[in-house]
Amino acid sequence: MKTAVYPGTFDPITYGHTDIIERGAKMFDKLIVAVAENPAKKPLFSVDERLDMLRRLTAHIPNVCVDNFDGLTVDYVRSVGANIILRGMRTMSDFEYEFQLALSNKALCNEVDTVFLMTSVERSFLSSHRIKEVASMGVDVSPFVPDIVRDKLNEKLAPGESKA
Repeated sequence: MKTAVYPGTFDPITYGHTDIIERGAKMFDKLIVAVAENPAKKPLFSVDERLDMLRRLTAHIPNVCVDNFDGLTVDYVRSVGANIILRGMRTMSDFEYEFQLALSNKALCNEVDTVFLMTSVERSFLSSHRIKEVASMGVDVSPFVPDIVRDKLNEKLAPGESKA
């Protein structure tokens, strides 16, 4: 059984993320979408909120499960019995970063390989950071995120609320 882990902060989840999840689920017997607990990134959504949204968005995909982790990705991957890290790439700058990360992970754990999946062309410009920035200005982000994510963004970024 081939199990892959798709790690990320998913803050917020975009159509780019759901594209990688849906396509990755077709490639592996089991795909674990793993929310990284990385307080250094100062996420807008709590881990529990991101887990809830991801579970709702992937409920229709039987071989996808959602989990969270803290620490090194390779340690988490080994702990769940996987040996593949799935990563999405949008741009050449993503490639440089992801390539270095994959080499570091390989040095830390030779048994773990990284599989890169290019995002769909129509999703290549999406980034969670940019979506939060645009949403905080009151722009409708419906074309970029699922409805449940849009609604949660609107709740978090409502006028008078903290922009975290």
